[in-house]
Amino acid sequence: MTTTTPSAETSHRFGWITDQPYLLLSLTSLFWAGNAIVGRAVAGHFPPVTLSFLRWACAFLIVAPFAFRHLIADWKVIRRHLVLMVTVSVIGISTFNTLQYTALQYTTALNVLLLQSTGPLFVALWALIVLRVRLTLMQTLGIATSMVGVVVIILHGNIAELAAIELNVGDLMFVGALAMFGLYTALTQKRPQMHALSFLAFTFGCGALFLIPLEIWELTTKPLPAFDWANVGALFYVAVFPSIMAYLCYNRGVRLVGANRSAPFFHLIPVFGSAMAIVFLGEQPHLYHAIGYALVLTGVIVAARKPKGAEN
Repeated sequence: MTTTTPSAETSHRFGWITDQPYLLLSLTSLFWAGNAIVGRAVAGHFPPVTLSFLRWACAFLIVAPFAFRHLIADWKVIRRHLVLMVTVSVIGISTFNTLQYTALQYTTALNVLLLQSTGPLFVALWALIVLRVRLTLMQTLGIATSMVGVVVIILHGNIAELAAIELNVGDLMFVGALAMFGLYTALTQKRPQMHALSFLAFTFGCGALFLIPLEIWELTTKPLPAFDWANVGALFYVAVFPSIMAYLCYNRGVRLVGANRSAPFFHLIPVFGSAMAIVFLGEQPHLYHAIGYALVLTGVIVAARKPKGAEN
C-alpha cells in the first residue's frame, strides 16, 4: 500500500506549476506589488489593525472549506508542533502585516519600495541564525546587483535623489515588518510536513485570532471604515491575491529552493509595480526602466541559481 504525500497530492492536482519555484516566487512578487499599491490607497480608509484583521479573517473564511479535510488529517502533526505553528502565525501573519499597514499611514511609497529592497538581507540574517545557512558569494553578488537595479528604477536613474529622502517613524515600522518577515521565511523551513492548505488555513486563522485584542482596542479609538464598493473590492483583493495566492506560491517556492535563494525575488516587486504604472496608469517608459529591469533580472538569476553541491 502506498501513501500520497501532501506535496505529491498538490503537484498532481495543480500540475507542473507547483514544481516551478521561480515562477511561483515571481507570481508572489506580482501579487505583493499590487498589495503595496492597494494598501497605500486604502491607508486613509481602513485603520491598520482593522485592515490586517479583515484581510486574514476573510482569507481564512475563503480557504477554510477547501482546507477542512486536510486540517483534520494533519491535526495531530499540528498539535505536536503547536508552538512553532503559533509562532509562525503570529510573526508572519499578525505582526508583519499589521506593522506594514501601520507604516503605510506614515511613510511614502518611494520609501517603502526602497526599504523593501533590503528584504533579502533580513532573510539572509535569519537564515544564518535559525538555519545556519550562509549566503554564497554568487547569492551576495546577485542580491547586490538586483538591489542596484531597484534603486535605479525607483529613483528614475538619478542616484543623487537618495540624499533628499527623509526617514520617519513609518520607515522604522516597515523595517521592523521586514525583519519579522525574514524570520517567518526562515521558520517556514522548519515547519512539519503537512498539506499546503492545512498550513495556510492554520496560520491565517491563528494570525487573525491573535489580532482580535488589538482590533477591539482600535475599534474603541478609531471609526469603522465605510464598506462601499471601493473598500470591499480592495478588501477582496488583499484577501485573495496577496494573501491566499501569494502565500501559497511563496511557501511552496521557499520549500523548494530554500530561504536564501527565494529572497532575491523581493526585488521583482518594484519591477512589477513600475510595469503596472506603465500599463495601467499611462506612465511613460524610460531608459532607466530598461536598465533597472536588466539589473534586477540579472541579479535574481545569479542569486537564485543552485549552488554546487546543494540539495535544493
